[in-house]
Amino acid sequence: MAGIRVTKVDWQRSRNGAAHHTQEYPCPELVVRRGQSFSLTLELSRAPDCEETFIFMVETGPRASEALHTKAVFQTSELELGEGWTAAKEAQMENTLTVSLASPPNAVIGRYLLSIRLSSHRKHSNRRLGEFVLLFNPWCAEDDVFLASEEIIFVEKHIRAQGWNYGQFEEDILNICLSILDRSPGHQNNPATDVSCRHDPIYVTRVISAMVNSNNDRGVVQGQWQGKYDGGTSPLHWRGSVAILQKWLKGRYKPVKYGQCWVFAGVMCTVLRCLGIATRVVSNFNSAHDTDQNLSVDKYVDSFGRTLEDLTEDSMWNFHVWNESWFARQDLGPSYNGWQVLDATPQEESEGVFRCGPASVTAIREGDVHLAHDGPFVFAEVNADYITWLWHEDESRERVYSNTKKIGRCISTKAVGSDSRVDITDLYKYPEGSRKERQVYSKAVKRLFSGKASGRRTWIRRAGGRCLWHDDLLEPTTKPSITGKFKLLEPPMLGHDLRLALCLANLTSRVQQVRVNLSGATILYTRKPVAEILHESHAVRLGRQEEKRIPITISYSKYKEDLTEDKKILLAAMCLVTKGEKLLVEKDITLEDFITIKVLGPAMVGVAVTVEVTVVNPLLERVKDCALMVEGSGFLQEQLSINVPTLEPQERASVQFDITPSKSGPRQLQVDLVSPHFPDIKGFVIIHVATAK
Repeated sequence: MAGIRVTKVDWQRSRNGAAHHTQEYPCPELVVRRGQSFSLTLELSRAPDCEETFIFMVETGPRASEALHTKAVFQTSELELGEGWTAAKEAQMENTLTVSLASPPNAVIGRYLLSIRLSSHRKHSNRRLGEFVLLFNPWCAEDDVFLASEEIIFVEKHIRAQGWNYGQFEEDILNICLSILDRSPGHQNNPATDVSCRHDPIYVTRVISAMVNSNNDRGVVQGQWQGKYDGGTSPLHWRGSVAILQKWLKGRYKPVKYGQCWVFAGVMCTVLRCLGIATRVVSNFNSAHDTDQNLSVDKYVDSFGRTLEDLTEDSMWNFHVWNESWFARQDLGPSYNGWQVLDATPQEESEGVFRCGPASVTAIREGDVHLAHDGPFVFAEVNADYITWLWHEDESRERVYSNTKKIGRCISTKAVGSDSRVDITDLYKYPEGSRKERQVYSKAVKRLFSGKASGRRTWIRRAGGRCLWHDDLLEPTTKPSITGKFKLLEPPMLGHDLRLALCLANLTSRVQQVRVNLSGATILYTRKPVAEILHESHAVRLGRQEEKRIPITISYSKYKEDLTEDKKILLAAMCLVTKGEKLLVEKDITLEDFITIKVLGPAMVGVAVTVEVTVVNPLLERVKDCALMVEGSGFLQEQLSINVPTLEPQERASVQFDITPSKSGPRQLQVDLVSPHFPDIKGFVIIHVATAK
């Protein structure tokens, strides 16, 4: 009898794709998830007999070996048995055989080669059946990443939803994500060992956190925070991950210019979701960057409340965006399973590399900052104390009363199944200022400093020779006898004058004399000042229990030239009371704009539908050379540019265009109004696309 051999393979992509939630990947090869069986049908040269054996072999990475768990050899049986790879016969009809292959739930993820060896009456036939891709499986209870969840889209900036095209199912994206792993320094130095570690979501997410930025390697995105984007794209002009990842690939792995925190977070979210790890994007408002790990942000200001950049090493960003991924922490224990913080924005080094996490959100809330990875930095981002120092000309300093509890506000993500914001602040910390929160803060400080055991106080040396006792950071300054608050008198609209007031109140029954030094500056979202737009002083007499308003107007002409794409302004009032008390009042302002997007009719796969976009010229002057930039996975293959007619001052105009959906389900369409005369105005809409009839 002639030896048996495989003549054809049916990978059953449709059936396997539906079972493994991978049907949207447009790859030529089969994509499946670990810990779950998948089927393929083998067409044979003849009907097999009972004495013939089918031995399968899977291999991934270079120098694959069973010792490293990057290779497995196994043969068919009637049942799926064992903890490793298994094969079971499903059905046999004449010369066709359907088999079910299954990987263990802790298998290495990546691209595999599948081969078969058929043994028959001392005759052997070997054949490479082809390649397939194995991903993490959030639908498998035995997988460390187990979490059955829906698509999560992020909220960022001033708690107004902003769109981002994640596009993890777009053309080439899966191949690019696997290339990111292969381009990492760990893989370049020792590829076999690196691949063998890819069973572990802790290892994989830590590699991706480093590779999404380009600081230590030829990673995906190069950061830029100076407001100058020559030779690249402004971070605010990116509308999704797809264009960035494709540009990185086409540029032969040259870092893409430029990114800031929401870009790094958006790209990492795409990569981790693509690899099968449930991931969401999180925005933290008033986010601390603690450079020396003393869990406080120490800000040095002059007598007008202006930040002294050369003295202030720590910072508080208006907002910061990072990721959370869901997986078990086998290294820490089940108490720390669940959401893990990951941050690809290159801020500080972790074990010599610019990356951050995974840090257990539970560990952050409980002050367990000693646990891996990067707990102190993440804890400070959400719960550092904000301390302000007035720097005098004689180089002495004086602590100024200000709100120390402003760090870590409105920590947000997007709700599953809707565009509403979900506040997750309580996952990161106990109520601000509560006894429990203060206990956790003290616990975190003690975890960081070895003085805990011996009772010694730890001395922290800052740049410039300034030193602090860390115990002193817990002691609040004396509350002053006046209060102050900025109040907007009308909405702060882009292109208009700003009108607001500083409201002061005397809390005592005696007359108070107050010198008020006002300053204002256009800023980046990191709160780095760009240009001063306000500088004035007022002498204010406050009667007993009296309240007074100091009106403030900043004309558009004052901030027009120096406003950044972040559209942010910072105001400060240093209030000097006659008897020596000092109060600093600050307010961040984000200028508002307008865009609406309407879909004029039902959306269906393969049928054109009209979209109407309404925009308003925010300026009191005529503008031309405006355009709409349109992008959306499942709607457009590439970005669409539509010219907008010349707009008269504050004119409202509508533009219509057609799109033809190619995929069903909820889809995000992004539309930005781009102009050389003002920062981009961004909008998006979720469109529910019906399947074709």
